[in-house]
Amino acid sequence: VAIDNTGVSGTNNILSTINPNDIESFTVLKDASATAIYGSRASNGVIIITSKKGTAAGNKKLKISYNGTIGYNTIPNTIEVLSGDELRELAADLKDQGFSGLNDDVLKRLGNENTDWQDEIYQNAITQDHNLSFFGNLKALPYRASFGYTDQDGILRETNMNRVTGALSLNPTLLDEHLKVDINLKGSQEKQQFADWGAVGSAVAFDPTQPVRNGNTRFGGYFTWANLSDVLPDGSMDPNGEPNPIGVSNPVALLEQTDNNSTVNRAIGNAQFDYKMHFLPELRAILNLGFDYSTSEGVNNAPANAAFTFRDGIGRFTDYTQDKQMQLLDFYFNYVKDLPSISSKIDATAGYSYQRFQREGTNWVRTAQGNEDGDSLRYTDYINENLLISFFGRLNYSLMDKYLLTFTLRNDGSSRFSEVTRWGLFPSVAFAWKINHEGFLRNYDKLTDLKLRLGWGVTGQQEIMGNYYPYLATYQISDPTAAYQFGDQWYLTLRPNRYDKNIKWESTTTYNIGFDYGFFDNRVTGAIDAYFRETEDLIANIPIASGTNFSNYLTTNVGTLENSGIEFMIDVKPVVTKNVTWNIGYNISYNKNEVTKLLLTDDPDFNGVPWGTISGGVGNYIQRNTVGYPAYSFYAFQQVYDVNGMPIEGLYIDRSGEGGNVAGNDENKYYYKK
Repeated sequence: VAIDNTGVSGTNNILSTINPNDIESFTVLKDASATAIYGSRASNGVIIITSKKGTAAGNKKLKISYNGTIGYNTIPNTIEVLSGDELRELAADLKDQGFSGLNDDVLKRLGNENTDWQDEIYQNAITQDHNLSFFGNLKALPYRASFGYTDQDGILRETNMNRVTGALSLNPTLLDEHLKVDINLKGSQEKQQFADWGAVGSAVAFDPTQPVRNGNTRFGGYFTWANLSDVLPDGSMDPNGEPNPIGVSNPVALLEQTDNNSTVNRAIGNAQFDYKMHFLPELRAILNLGFDYSTSEGVNNAPANAAFTFRDGIGRFTDYTQDKQMQLLDFYFNYVKDLPSISSKIDATAGYSYQRFQREGTNWVRTAQGNEDGDSLRYTDYINENLLISFFGRLNYSLMDKYLLTFTLRNDGSSRFSEVTRWGLFPSVAFAWKINHEGFLRNYDKLTDLKLRLGWGVTGQQEIMGNYYPYLATYQISDPTAAYQFGDQWYLTLRPNRYDKNIKWESTTTYNIGFDYGFFDNRVTGAIDAYFRETEDLIANIPIASGTNFSNYLTTNVGTLENSGIEFMIDVKPVVTKNVTWNIGYNISYNKNEVTKLLLTDDPDFNGVPWGTISGGVGNYIQRNTVGYPAYSFYAFQQVYDVNGMPIEGLYIDRSGEGGNVAGNDENKYYYKK
């Protein structure tokens, strides 16, 4: 994502940090040539966001704009479960039928309530959003300032997001309009309160005969399942008994006894200087300086009497900090020249780019009563830095404003790789033909635009999750739980990390063809695109023989991945007047994704790389990367459904034909495809 010529990343939703009322235009680039000039960070496409500016010099009047919205959210449906009365009646009937495991002692543990646990955890949520902007022109200085405020409750209790944004844009023109300056600053503060989402599953599974609170003195008063041996003289459960380690957690306690919040401050800005040479007006020098700074801190705490963290009165106290920095310098020359003698135009660009990324932070884990000496503490910190340096050039050639050629070349260097593999060369070529400018279509007055586009290009990728130095032999210090004892003294250890000194750029080659069309004075516009994309030297985490590289997994270049597809888009403007424009847009796409190679050498017995762990600490995976299948395919047992189309719990299809315990035989798993 490029915001005012500053590439940004590092958040799940970068658009959430921008006030939508500050956006002037939003452009998506996907074809090979268009993305190539942006380098390695554009390997998956580019979103270009341009902010609104102040008014032109002829309009000096200050203008103020405000808009606000208030929304109301509620959960439309909940999962149908038994009420307390229905469960008590069902349990009594099953006991009378001799159902195994049900006896009078079990029935005595049932409560007298009719608790709707889903109703206890959900709420009606209010959202409010307010935006105020000021813009105008002060003594030939176009300016714009804006402020935004958003407060959003979640439908799950104890969830909230509060965000404040601000933006400033200054766009003076100096030196007899030879120097254009664009200064853009954006800032935001976002505070979030997170809930324990385990409460959702607990609310569905928890006993509706029990109260939210039962007055116990051990667990903050919240009802908590005790061990079967902890009973009162009348046979009912002892509310102050030892918590049952396999009992479902009280969903209300999960929400109300969890304090999980974060605060993120972020600033994004750039200053671009565009100078048109006095001695050669066709030549411009552009310098763009940008930055992206963010600081975040948060806690995830639970008191010592919370049953879901209960281990002899030990609570959960975790806090963390993280600082991220990105500095950007782009400098390039742009030369544009019309050549009327040969009905041509050239547009050439050559330049240099520098980006520095730094990430540092701390993590603290404390327990309220860790040992006799006081709090138990586990502390880790980290600091990582990497650089991207690029030299790039692009040439656009237009002949008779009908035939367009584009050549692009980038040489990217990344500090994530060794000096031997650090640099990657990535070219691209594109051709466009404005067919509607041809003589044989001039009589078709309903046709406004028809353009053919062809493209080929290579982009590099160097992002490696969680590993900034994959080619270096590094060591990691242990935490206290992995200390080694010599006599009466415990010592932290250093563990070597896996590494691959030959790891290099991942490259993606894209072929694309497309048509842009417009009819009826562009009241109907759209595009049709087809593409084929092959990724080679895929950077992946693969299993290796134990003992060969300090780990049984290694991040390295291995395998290939193919993507192909087609996209269709149409935009219609049925109403266009001075004050009203009505747009109707529709798009549809199809993409086929397939892993074509996943090992350095072919192994017919290799069944892929497991991925996507199942929550709950069961140690199993639900996804797998396997040759011949889409990346991250779901790999699971095939569920059996009843006549109403509902899954039958614990019943799966015996695909292997071997019988026995179906769920205990991995041969019964299959790659899910809907």
